[in-house]
Amino acid sequence: MWNIIIKDLLPIIIIMVLGYYSGKKAYFTDEDSRAFNKLVLNYALPAALFVSIVKGSREMLFSDLKLFLISLVVIIGLQFWAYFSCQKFFHHTKAEAAISSLIGGAPTIGFLGFAVLEPIYGASTTVALVVAVVAIVVNAIAIPIALFLLNPGGSNGQKASHAEAFINAIKEPVVLAPIIAVVIVLAGVSFPSEFDPIFQLIAKANAGVAVFAAGLTLSYHAFTINKEVIYNSAVKLILMPLAMLVLGKVLGMEPDKLQMLVLCGALPPVFSGIIIGSRYQTYVQIGTSSLAVSTILFAVTAPLWIYVARIFC
Repeated sequence: MWNIIIKDLLPIIIIMVLGYYSGKKAYFTDEDSRAFNKLVLNYALPAALFVSIVKGSREMLFSDLKLFLISLVVIIGLQFWAYFSCQKFFHHTKAEAAISSLIGGAPTIGFLGFAVLEPIYGASTTVALVVAVVAIVVNAIAIPIALFLLNPGGSNGQKASHAEAFINAIKEPVVLAPIIAVVIVLAGVSFPSEFDPIFQLIAKANAGVAVFAAGLTLSYHAFTINKEVIYNSAVKLILMPLAMLVLGKVLGMEPDKLQMLVLCGALPPVFSGIIIGSRYQTYVQIGTSSLAVSTILFAVTAPLWIYVARIFC
């Protein structure tokens, strides 16, 4: 676990602090942070999602329906829990709650999934399966739902209808790319490896730029720790892995896979939520503060969940 903290969590914190420092020193402006977010959301992140999903296989995705169903039920269930509780408990708008739904209901599986699981469980096909399934649920289902709930607007600046909101969500590169990748995998088409460098070159910019932009965004919106930030962190770091553990035990999921899934559920919030929120200037302060606090607290909660999962699995 110490290696994970040093190699994976510490770089996130340092790059976020660097972005925060750059903003405070006015090396970059708030407008620059939105430009970085646009780069990530429209190009780097879609490329990263596409490459990570398309490398899977149809057989792998259908090899464990329990894994898929538990991931789907817990992630989407907590996404809607975060969405409605954000409105009910903290009196936010539906658009703000849509961003909150990703903070509480979507782990940053693409960035930290392999980095956290492989040092503990090895570079096995089971690890690849768990990461791939959770990544598909987050990127091809949870993010499109959040964009649909966000409903940034229809034609002529008016509020979009449900149909138009759905179409607008599907048209977003961050939604379209993983959906196309899933279709390719389900069709049994082998994506040519010769095309990998085209996607990976821009995809490699995703994590670093996203974390830097989060720090830069935070520098222009006062960092805060309040009841809502603590609540968001608790939903993501405690409630989600707990729900996965309980449901996995009830359905008789294999112990090793369940341990991996619980740890995936305990990951910090997906960076896409902060990127989307910053682009639409929605839920930025609370969302970015929740991400920062969750990332720091993960260093404490992760060993706890590793211990608990091994006892009860």
